[in-house]
Amino acid sequence: MNRIKKGDEVMIVTGKDRGRRGTVIRLASDDRVVVEGINMVKKHQKPNPTRGVAGGILEVEAPLHVSNVMLWNPATDKPDRIGFKTLDDGRKVRFFKSNNEVLDA
Repeated sequence: MNRIKKGDEVMIVTGKDRGRRGTVIRLASDDRVVVEGINMVKKHQKPNPTRGVAGGILEVEAPLHVSNVMLWNPATDKPDRIGFKTLDDGRKVRFFKSNNEVLDA
């Protein structure tokens, strides 16, 4: 089970976008996430007329390492660390370490 999932609201803790918040669009790999509007890079794209793709310089989100983001805790209005625990019914869930609030209900 991953600490960060698609749709989670995260805060960037290091790098050029430190302090900004965004939503995870997708997981690029086991240890990389793509956050909406964060870590924007310029990509030079060649035109491909058969696919209908116009060429030019595009702005796209680049993946970030998961160690550079922290999950946003709406209860405390701060970024927070994540832990795992098993509930009585056998489900494994994520919880915030600061207030033991369960994320996956």
